[in-house]
Amino acid sequence: MSDAGHFNKELNTELLNLALIVARAAGDLLMTRPPSFDLNQKSSARDFATQMDHASEKLIVDSILMARPGDGIIGEEGSSRPSKSGITWVIDPIDGTVNYFYGLPGWNVSIAAKDADGVVVGVVNAPTLNSIWHGARGEGAFRNGEQIHCNTRVEMKEALIATGFSYDENESVAQAQFIVDLMPDIRDIRRFGAAAVDLCAVATGWVDGYFESSLNEWDLAAGGLIAQEAGALVTGRLGAPAGREMTICAGPSLHAALSTRIG
Repeated sequence: MSDAGHFNKELNTELLNLALIVARAAGDLLMTRPPSFDLNQKSSARDFATQMDHASEKLIVDSILMARPGDGIIGEEGSSRPSKSGITWVIDPIDGTVNYFYGLPGWNVSIAAKDADGVVVGVVNAPTLNSIWHGARGEGAFRNGEQIHCNTRVEMKEALIATGFSYDENESVAQAQFIVDLMPDIRDIRRFGAAAVDLCAVATGWVDGYFESSLNEWDLAAGGLIAQEAGALVTGRLGAPAGREMTICAGPSLHAALSTRIG
């Protein structure tokens, strides 16, 4: 191994270990639910943050910067600072805030680190699902320490598909109509209510595929890497990069069929 390759592996291990420690700590914090919630509306009445979103983000940011003060931060609840080290952390302190607010399972803590070439490591901690997923670029994907792989050679008619809906009312109505049209062509639909868990569900083989529009970078970064390391393709429409316009995630054969169906 070259000196550069050795350095990169050491750095990836450092970043992954830090992400695992911090994701577990944030998950422990969030498992202690407050007796009441303070809600801060964001883009709409459906899109809100709680005091626990902010507390989790503070814990994550403070912990990362204590260990790596030169790194950058992109956070859903407003934490943002440029990187001096070449590494930027992309964090979602509670992915699935609505689930968390209602006491439903599936919410998670999502932490990724990226460099100039893309996401390097990703961790998704979903305590209510007894699951910590992690992945590192080129090193595979794991759930609770066991390597995972997405389902392959799944026909569209047999596919169990996860999805989610936009906070924008007009977009969600159009998405619901697409689901109505899609239902005769697939096995069934599932909705976990948190994008990172949807992506990790594909990685684990809990579902066969996933698609959703309106994802932000912090929704996609960690779970997207984990899904890719588990053998899934993660793209937008017609092979474009995944993101706000569309994210499609599935094993190669189903991904091709689902991409064609979505258009």
